[in-house]
Amino acid sequence: MEQLVIRDADVVDGSGADSYRADVVVDGGRIVSIVKEAAAAGCQRPRARLELEAEGLVLAPGFIDMHAHSDLALLRDPDHSAKAAQGVTLEVVGQDGLSYAPVDDRTLEEVRRAITGWNGYGDDLDMDWRTVGEYLDRLDRGIAVNAAYLVPQGTVRALAVGWEDRPATPAELDRMRHLVAQGLEQGAVGLSSGLTYTPGMYAADAELSALCRVVAEYGGYYCPHHRSYGAGALEAYAEMVALTREAGCPLHLAHATLNFGVNEGRAPELLALLDDALDSGADITLDTYPYTPGSTTLAALLPSWASAGGPERVLARLGDPATAARIRHDLEVTGADGCHGVPVEWETIEISGVTAPALADHVGRTVRESADLRGESPWTTVRRLLVEDRLGTTILQHVGHEENVRTIMRHRAHTGGSDGILRGAKPHPRAYGTFPRYLGHYVRELGVLTLEECVAHLTARPAARLRLPDRGLVREGYRADLVLFDPRTVSPGATFAEPRTLPTGIPYVLVDGRFVIEDGRRTDVLAGRAVRRTPV
Repeated sequence: MEQLVIRDADVVDGSGADSYRADVVVDGGRIVSIVKEAAAAGCQRPRARLELEAEGLVLAPGFIDMHAHSDLALLRDPDHSAKAAQGVTLEVVGQDGLSYAPVDDRTLEEVRRAITGWNGYGDDLDMDWRTVGEYLDRLDRGIAVNAAYLVPQGTVRALAVGWEDRPATPAELDRMRHLVAQGLEQGAVGLSSGLTYTPGMYAADAELSALCRVVAEYGGYYCPHHRSYGAGALEAYAEMVALTREAGCPLHLAHATLNFGVNEGRAPELLALLDDALDSGADITLDTYPYTPGSTTLAALLPSWASAGGPERVLARLGDPATAARIRHDLEVTGADGCHGVPVEWETIEISGVTAPALADHVGRTVRESADLRGESPWTTVRRLLVEDRLGTTILQHVGHEENVRTIMRHRAHTGGSDGILRGAKPHPRAYGTFPRYLGHYVRELGVLTLEECVAHLTARPAARLRLPDRGLVREGYRADLVLFDPRTVSPGATFAEPRTLPTGIPYVLVDGRFVIEDGRRTDVLAGRAVRRTPV
């Protein structure tokens, strides 16, 4: 007898087709049978050791988070309800060009320091891996949900070149190509970049193109956080489209937003650029989160010249009054490249997390509010935070536009990604609320997408980008990574005031045919594993 039958579910299968009523039978981690209501009439219905009555619930493929920052959280937190409770069954980590493999002892320490704000320092973990394959093997010991990995271009550059602002030598470029190829051979699904983060931002297009050619050879894709989401954003998007087309490499645009006042209402221009490329044969997808504010580290706003050389050099520059004054001018007057070429407005920058407990009273306030309380300039507050928190401060940037968010999420190449940073006292609620917000706010309340369209954006479309032949659809023979939700009540619990609240209306989530969420509660199941690149 089979393991489980889910009875009378409204199946939204991920293809975009209309829903249908069916009994779905699961065994051995796979969907073994789908008996539609019409087919079941007058015949014996399937039976199994476990039977779940799903009347009134939608059964869909598990959601795929195309942009996650759970690189250490997957190992640190076996519960991982932040994602499991949303119906996420697969996350793509290694994002924005900075993660923890491939490394040596030197670069591991540098990367840990550079992205403490994203993932914590990791001193609670035994980081016993150095290669991509070893990191994936560590995931295979058992995690809450599945994970795929992108080779991080900034980490590769740190390993081969260092953190300096200079071109790579031919020998260094050869080493980077080798490291990217090795990571892909070991199971990575592509390459990521953070082109407003050091040291990835120091790579010229020719260097990136050389790495993208390697990615294309292995059937992977390139996922850039490109050079600007503010002033020059459309030019930055066009740069990535041209670069990958020249390299023959598929392109997936990370958190494809248009932010700051200079880009209000300009989403149609971006989509026209992408449609022109798609219509002429380009292979392009993108992901977005369904919120207007962004989130990153406070140090990410700094100009690239101030970030050269790695974290210790940054702190030394901040400690020098003359250099600090120059940084301030770039931020507040010129518009630093780290802040997307737009002069910073401190009232839009909210402190969301600190690593030093003594700084906790800054959290939940904008930089300007925090500075006013202390009777000092915003820059004085920022400089103190950066130095005393050793670059570990995280922020929310309230710079987005709702009409851009809605317009982009309708696009034919769109997928969902949380870009969720799980650290900090008040993280962005997208870490806990992205997928139920799509289903509740943008489908049920606003009708921006139909339910069938939205599920396709969150399941089959990302599975196709990842080249996963047996995920992303409710089909016989496919893996039983599934979510059941109530379309009438599904909603994010997370808000900006209470960002760690779990969603409602998602009572069941299965990974590999096993319940990780059952009756709305997290089980102790760790059925997730590394999902490795499908060989070409």
